[in-house]
Amino acid sequence: MANNIPFRVGNGFDVHAVAEGLPMWLGGVRIDSPVGFVAHSDGDVAIHALCDAILGALALGDIGKHFPDNDPAWKGIDSKQLLARVAEMARSEGWEVANADITIALQAPKIGPYVPQMRTTLASVLGISPDRVSVKATTTERLGFVGRAEGCAVWATALLASQA
Repeated sequence: MANNIPFRVGNGFDVHAVAEGLPMWLGGVRIDSPVGFVAHSDGDVAIHALCDAILGALALGDIGKHFPDNDPAWKGIDSKQLLARVAEMARSEGWEVANADITIALQAPKIGPYVPQMRTTLASVLGISPDRVSVKATTTERLGFVGRAEGCAVWATALLASQA
């Protein structure tokens, strides 16, 4: 069967715990916070979910398959570099990110003021305009691990369009 569908969609989900004294990176932006994400890389949970969404649309597995957390090559890496690699994978397969939609669930700190910079940063890495990247912030009304400020959860959706 010929593959002539001009678009693909993928979704991603990621969580990270927080701990004191670590930097907090979200959507490629440093957030002013006394806590940061526990992770092998810089812990940018928003970028990790977005990478999974793009990889899912490509049917190429997940971020752990391509950048395993037991590989010292990825220790402390800036997640924007991972996103750039994933975007290049999409281009090499004949696809581009048409748009991305990201929902960040975090009780504290408030990240609304950082959203415009996140959109601009992510768009720049993806090589698209910021109006094609949506970032939304929410809390869980103090419910669950997010509500207890123990971590962050992020959902991402990516629509890919054929370059042909």
